[in-house]
Parts: sequence; structure tokens; C-alpha cells
Amino acid sequence: MEGKDKENITIVGAGLVGCLLACYLGKRGYKVTVYEKRADRRKASAGAGRSINLACSDRGWQALDHIGLGDVVRQEAIPMRGRMLHSQEEQLNFQPYGTGNQAIYSVSRGGLNSILMEHAENDFGVEFVFDMKCMDVDLETAKATFLHYGTKQEHHIQSDVILGADGAFSRVRGIMQRMDHFDYTQDYIESDYKELCIPAGADGNHVLDKEALHIWPRGKFMLIALPNPDGSFTCTLFMPYEGVPSFEQLNNPAEIEKYFKEVFPDAYRIMPSLKQDFEENPQASLVIIRCHPWNYKGKVCLIGDASHAIVPFYGQGMNSGFEDVYVLDQMIDKYEGDWNNILPAFTKLRKPDADAIADLALYNYRVMADSVNDPDFLLRKKLEHRIMELYPEKYKSLYSMVTFSHMRYSEAKRRGIAQDERFKKIISEHDVASMFKREEIDAFIHKNLDILIHS
Repeated sequence: MEGKDKENITIVGAGLVGCLLACYLGKRGYKVTVYEKRADRRKASAGAGRSINLACSDRGWQALDHIGLGDVVRQEAIPMRGRMLHSQEEQLNFQPYGTGNQAIYSVSRGGLNSILMEHAENDFGVEFVFDMKCMDVDLETAKATFLHYGTKQEHHIQSDVILGADGAFSRVRGIMQRMDHFDYTQDYIESDYKELCIPAGADGNHVLDKEALHIWPRGKFMLIALPNPDGSFTCTLFMPYEGVPSFEQLNNPAEIEKYFKEVFPDAYRIMPSLKQDFEENPQASLVIIRCHPWNYKGKVCLIGDASHAIVPFYGQGMNSGFEDVYVLDQMIDKYEGDWNNILPAFTKLRKPDADAIADLALYNYRVMADSVNDPDFLLRKKLEHRIMELYPEKYKSLYSMVTFSHMRYSEAKRRGIAQDERFKKIISEHDVASMFKREEIDAFIHKNLDILIHS
């Protein structure tokens, strides 16, 4: 549907979701202006330490393909076909994410943001205004006040609709919190993160398998590494901010070096700038945001992290935000451009799925940091993967439902919980490990297929 009478839409926030949303609405013919408090990221470095590489999967690709940008982004993306686990004894264990050619893709946050911004401007007529801090929003009239950092002048902007895509610490949401019956929770997990780097080898190539997401799981803390096109890996250390062990303890170069040598020995040997990176890159927190309602009538609505920030351990932060945009676009068609119906319907549809992926992301943090070293967990995953290989049309793992499908997150969570309980029961009642050794597992799966795949 074309933009209804060229309605004026203000988007607050020029991050990934805000820029993709601008593309969608600009393509429809709406007059879209995006206000961003930071400088134009295409002209200035966004700074290290807050640019965790992103894992784009099916939900993200669907949203990008729908706007015609999927192939553009794929040119800069690297497939990761599974997780490569690094033990403290330097043993490797590769766990495929799916079957066949299924993969998630490592993409640069800054690079993707620039691509979306360029296409929003050049292809869809979107205007970007930078260095503009949102000061206030009149929810009844959709009038916003912005302060320009340079001139210190206030700008009063009248719109038909205001969409808050301004991240986990959203100013638009802060204003909505003054509403009656607005529910809001903000929960920090015990871990912070810090970005580090593994550079390319002397020959310019990757020094680790580039088609894997590398994980050094160590219980309450872990290191991960995602590949970049230039041969490097973007690494992120997740660990408690206080206690033992914690960031609080790693407060000098000697302690940092000693810690990495002992805990991540194979990573340490390929991180020549470790001490410098650790000192210069900021330590950042991880927060889960839940709120409701996301909209105020048909005038103002939150989207992406502003409405449902999650921890990054399912690789679904960007993907869920992009799916928000895709679903909102469907609501525009369904309700023929009537924002009084679009925004409440969007909120009602997406809220249960946002809650579900928040729960699943926190669950996967425990899996990545600890359970991947648990023999029972690994046996369940091995059994599950074999079922998927034998019966790909009949069975999907929780990970596959979340990552390689467009099933609603809430439904994937429901099915995944039921599957895990069935697998635990079956493994407790049968010697599945021995069946794998005796090559009897396929016959066992076939005999018990109805029980194994029932959802």
C-alpha cells in the first residue's frame, strides 16, 4: 500500500532497526525523517567495544530480501555452519547449527548500518538528521522536541506518527513510562562484555576456521569469536562484572595476560594486541527490557530494542528487530494504512514473541557458557542432530525453529521445552550412548519416531 496522503512519519534512532524501518516506510511513499542523537556513523568511527558482530539468520534475511537488500548484505557476510567449542585443554568440538547448507552469517554491525542508511536515503527518499537528542514527545499529538548538540537549539517536529527505534535505553519509551498502566522491567544479567580481536595471519587469512562461531565456554564466563572478511575475528569476552572470576579482578596487564594464558590458551597465542584491546575498549553491560503496551493509540509506537531488548546469546537481537519491521509492514497492508489499527495490532501480535525470545536468549547463555560441556546435554544434541538428518521434514530442533524458520518465537519456545523434556526422559530410560557406538541408533530412532518428534 502506498503512503497514505504522504503522511509524515518521524523515526527516533538511526540504528539497524530504525534504518530498515525507514527503508520500508520510504518505499511505501511515506515522508520519513529519522532523527539520531549521534553523528553520522558514515563519517565518524562509532568506537570499539560496542560493535559485537551480528549473526544474521532466516528472519533477518527475510526482512532484508523483502526490501531488496538481502543480496547486497550477503556480499559482505560470512557463513558460520556451526559452533566450534575450544576446551581449556585446547581440544576442539564442532557442533553443526543445522543440516545441509544451513548456516548463520557473520555481518558487521557498522557496515550493515551504513548499507541500510545509504539505501534509505538514495533509493527511498528518507531524510536523516544527526546530532539531535530527543527531549520530549507529546503522545496525544505526535509532536516531538529535539535538541541539536551543536547549536543547542530546540526543534519542534510535528508528525502523524512517531516510531521509537532508539534502543534499549529509549527516550521515547522513557516518556511513555509516564502513562497509566505502562508495565516496564529492566534486568541486568551478572555478566558484562568487552570486545577484543584476533587479527588475520601473516598471509592475510583467518587463523581459525572461518565458517564457525568459535566459543571458549568456561561456566560463568566465555569468549566468542566471529569471522570478518579481512581475515580477522571480532572477539567478545563475557564474564561477571564482580566476584571471582570477574572483570573487577582483571585490572592490570599482568593479571590479564596470566588469566588468558591459563583459561584461553589457544586464543591467547593469536591475540597479540590483547592487553591494549583490553585497556582501550570499554566494558559494557547486558540488559533485558520488557514493557507493555508498545504503542499509544495510533500516534506513537516502540520497535526493536526500545520495546524488547534481549541479551545476544541466541543471535536474535537484530533478527527479532528486523522481524518487527517485517510484521509491522504486514499490518500496514492488513489495516490499509490506518495507524489507529496498525499499531495496537502490531503490539498485540509481537509482544508474546518478544517475551519468548528474551527467555530463550537467556537460556542459550547458560547453554553456551556451561551446558555445551555437559555430557548429557551433548548426547541430547547428538541424538537430536541425527533425527534431523534422518527426518528433516518431520523434526526441527529448538535452535532450528528459532534460527532457520519463521515460526513464531512463542510457538518455538513451547515446542522446544516439550522436546527437551522428552529427550531427557528417553535418554534416562535407554542407553542411547551405547546405541551410537554399536551403530544401532538409526533403528532406535525409527522405532521410537512418534515419541521423539511428537510436539
